[in-house]
Amino acid sequence: MQEISGQQDHEPTRHCGLPRRLLAMVYDALIVIALLIVAGFLALPFTQLDTRAGEDLVYSVFVLLVWAAYFVYCWFRMGATPGMRAWRVRLIGPDGAHPGAAACVLRFGVAMLSGLALGGGFFWALFDARRRCWHDLASGSELIVEKRRSGRTP
Repeated sequence: MQEISGQQDHEPTRHCGLPRRLLAMVYDALIVIALLIVAGFLALPFTQLDTRAGEDLVYSVFVLLVWAAYFVYCWFRMGATPGMRAWRVRLIGPDGAHPGAAACVLRFGVAMLSGLALGGGFFWALFDARRRCWHDLASGSELIVEKRRSGRTP
């Protein structure tokens, strides 16, 4: 295992593998779905009742922006989404701190492309020594697994 700068205890860091990433994504998907339902409800006065993402360009951009805002905000401000926190996953930049806003926006965009490429960008983690996906490589970030805090019951 490789040591990441910025770790307080200077012990080797576990890089986040694909299964843990996918589990965090399931948690975050539930939150994103709830956010999109609320956003869709708030957009009703400005749209027709039968407006659907994918069919209406303006509404589709609105939905994408809400989705992106959730991830970019969480990554930039907290270094993790709620789903990542549940699985003790943290996003770090090259210096070991939270990545900047531009890196977070780039990360989200490339993650979308990774998904559109039939998950190829995510499966890249299976072949990378540090378990990075395309969006990690593009944004200069990576996911690490935080150590369990002592004194807490499982």
